Amino acid sequence: MGWVLWGIFGNEKLASNWVFKGGTCLKKCFFETYRFSEDLDFTILDPSQLNARFLESTFTEVSESIYEETGIALPAEFRRFEFYKNQRGEKACQGRVGYRGPVSPRGNNAPRIKLDLSSDEHIALPPIRTRIFHPFSDELDEGIVVQCYAYEEVFAEKVRALGERTRPRDLYDVINLYRNEGIRPAANVLLDVLRSKCEFKGIDVPTLDMLDPYRPELEGSWESMLEHQVPALLPVQHFWNQLEEFFLWLFGEFKPEKLVPYSGEGGEALIRDRYLRNAVRGDAQSHLEIIRFAATNRICAELKYQGTVRIIEPYSLRRSKIGNVILHAHNVDKNAHRSYRVDRIEDARLTKRTFVPRFEIELTPTGPYQIKPSTLRRNTVRSFRNKSALDGPIYILECSRCGRQFKRKGRTTRLNRHNDAWGHLCPGRHGYLIDTIY
Repeated sequence: MGWVLWGIFGNEKLASNWVFKGGTCLKKCFFETYRFSEDLDFTILDPSQLNARFLESTFTEVSESIYEETGIALPAEFRRFEFYKNQRGEKACQGRVGYRGPVSPRGNNAPRIKLDLSSDEHIALPPIRTRIFHPFSDELDEGIVVQCYAYEEVFAEKVRALGERTRPRDLYDVINLYRNEGIRPAANVLLDVLRSKCEFKGIDVPTLDMLDPYRPELEGSWESMLEHQVPALLPVQHFWNQLEEFFLWLFGEFKPEKLVPYSGEGGEALIRDRYLRNAVRGDAQSHLEIIRFAATNRICAELKYQGTVRIIEPYSLRRSKIGNVILHAHNVDKNAHRSYRVDRIEDARLTKRTFVPRFEIELTPTGPYQIKPSTLRRNTVRSFRNKSALDGPIYILECSRCGRQFKRKGRTTRLNRHNDAWGHLCPGRHGYLIDTIY
């Protein structure tokens, strides 16, 4: 999914006209430890791009770029775009993009990524450009940058969806977004955006009374629709019971208590990096992902630490004077604050025991990592790893054996061994110069 986003936003036809949104946007752009969502949703600013010929042609370019950069093939026979009329009678599209990666099955089947495309959505706030979470070893130095909805707009869309369809994932999302104090928007700003969204859709702004009749249906489908998307799913009541507080806050009738952060030890520095892998490595990184998920969802975590198991409420990550990364938490069994060196945590697991925070939870990021619009010219075929690669002419070579195309900074026509479009090894040897980009 990360590389498909890279291909889309590295293409000059799509980069400024497609705006990423929805549940996957929350996970990739705002909360690394969020529930897993399987779709890529976009609002298309140029309606003419909802066209079968355009999408096929452009995704051929996108697929070639991804393949050349990663070796992940997106064969044309596993790509499909189906058009339909949405509830407002406007044209929309659902796409399926199949791929072959290192562990993908061979034959006539391939895993597919679903694309939902619409062009008649109301965008209330200017989109932002941000670097997505891509916690894998193949991440580029400059990251993968996308254009997406502002956080307030994603939040408002979730509230609107909760009122319009009342699905388990909408309730889960709204309450989780509300709980994240570090990135929680002003209630009046969120309400203004929500009102404009609902007005466009021709529906009333949701209230708790409007949702209550749908509660039995929501409770009945809670596990079947969500359990496969999260490491640990709490009962629906854990979320529904906070809806009243959320709506009181939204309409300006309640102000949440501002919790104070744990004071910490003298000389410690708070770590609230958007990318925690910059702070820790190896097993400690996977342990912290579990701990961050627990903190976000107000779930106690089970730590195996120096040979014993402790149940904790996680709160904060700090760096000591001598450079150790320290987790500050409340030990439930001891009913006391404790600190743990992250490199000494032997294992971390989620429980189904909830907690009410005693301190401010500082294990979630404070906001998206926004990128200023680039003034560099985008290449229509690919985005380059280094900015210096955009300086001077680029030579397009075509392999004389398999027909695959490559870009080179030098004029040499020598090609090393490589995989062709179907993943078969081609001995290479030489190619033909077919184009030059200046």
